[in-house]
Amino acid sequence: MNLAVSRNRISKGGLATSKRRFVTSVTLPLLLYESIGLFVLGWAFVLMFFDYSPGRIGGAILGLGGSNPFVGLGNFIEMIKGTSVQANLFRISLKNTLIFAVVVLPLNLAITLPLAWLLESIGRRFKALYRTIYFLPVLTSSVGVALIWMTMYNPQSGWINAIIRAFGGTPVAWLSDPRAGFANVSVAMWAVILAYLWQDYGYNMVIFIAALQGIPQELREAALIDGASPWQAFLKISIPLIRPTLLFVCVMTMLSSFQVFDIIQVMTNGGPGNHTQVLILDIYKSAFRYQNMGWAAAESFVLFLIVMGVTQFQMRVMRTNWEY
Repeated sequence: MNLAVSRNRISKGGLATSKRRFVTSVTLPLLLYESIGLFVLGWAFVLMFFDYSPGRIGGAILGLGGSNPFVGLGNFIEMIKGTSVQANLFRISLKNTLIFAVVVLPLNLAITLPLAWLLESIGRRFKALYRTIYFLPVLTSSVGVALIWMTMYNPQSGWINAIIRAFGGTPVAWLSDPRAGFANVSVAMWAVILAYLWQDYGYNMVIFIAALQGIPQELREAALIDGASPWQAFLKISIPLIRPTLLFVCVMTMLSSFQVFDIIQVMTNGGPGNHTQVLILDIYKSAFRYQNMGWAAAESFVLFLIVMGVTQFQMRVMRTNWEY
C-alpha cells in the first residue's frame, strides 16, 4: 500500500515538474522578447534628449556624451521654433500626416459601411463570393499595391490618363507634378490616398458585416413595419447599434493612417516636393539615411503623443454606456 502511494506521489511530482518545464520553455522566449522591446523603447526615450549619431564617437556610457551631446529639450524646441531644414521638414511631414489621416478616415467609412450593408442584404448564394472579392486587396502586399497603382498612374501608358485623353482632357503627372492639387491637397497625396483606400477598405468592411449580423433582426423588422425605408432603418437602427464597432474601426483606421509608410515610400518616397512626406517616412530617413537617431527618437515621441491624444479623443466622443 505504501509503495503504491509512493509511486503515485512520484508520478504526480514528475507530472508537475514536466508542466513547470513546459511553462518555463514557453514563457522564457516571450519574456526575453518583451525585455528586448522594453530596452528598445527605453533607449529611444533616452536618445531623444541627445544629439546622437551612431557614426560619431561619444562617451563611455553607450556612446552618449562627447560628440553625441546632451541637448535636453533642444530637439523639441527646434521642432517648434527652428528654421533648420530638418525642423521645416518635420512640420511639413506632420501636416501631411494629419491631412492623410483626416482624409482617409471619413472616406474609408463612407465606402465600407454602406458596402457592408449592401453585401449583408444580398442573397446568401453570392454573399461569400462578393466578400471574398472585396477582401482580396487586403491580402495583397503594400509593395504590390503600390506597383499596381504606379502603373495605372503612369503619365504616358497608364490607363487613367488614357481615359482622360479619350474624353479630350489633359493628362496629369499624378505622382510627379508638385503644382497639381485639389482642395489644397496635392494630386500626389490624393493618388496615394486612393491606392491606400483600395487596399484597406476590405478589412473594415468585414468587421462591419460581422457587426451588422449581430443586430437582432426583430429590431429592423419592427422599423420596416412602422413605415421606415431600408435606408432609414440602416441610419436610425443599425448605425446607432454598431457604435462600439464604429469606435473600434475609427481608432484602428486612424492608427494605421498615422503609421502609413511602405506604400508612400514605394510610390513617391515623399515627393514631389515633399508633398507626400509623412512623419513615419521622415523618422525613417532621419534615423537610417542621415543617422540622426536623437532627432528621429524625438519625432517618434511626438507621433506617440499625437496618436495617444487622438485615440483618447475618439474614445471619449464615441464611447457608449449600453449594450444590446
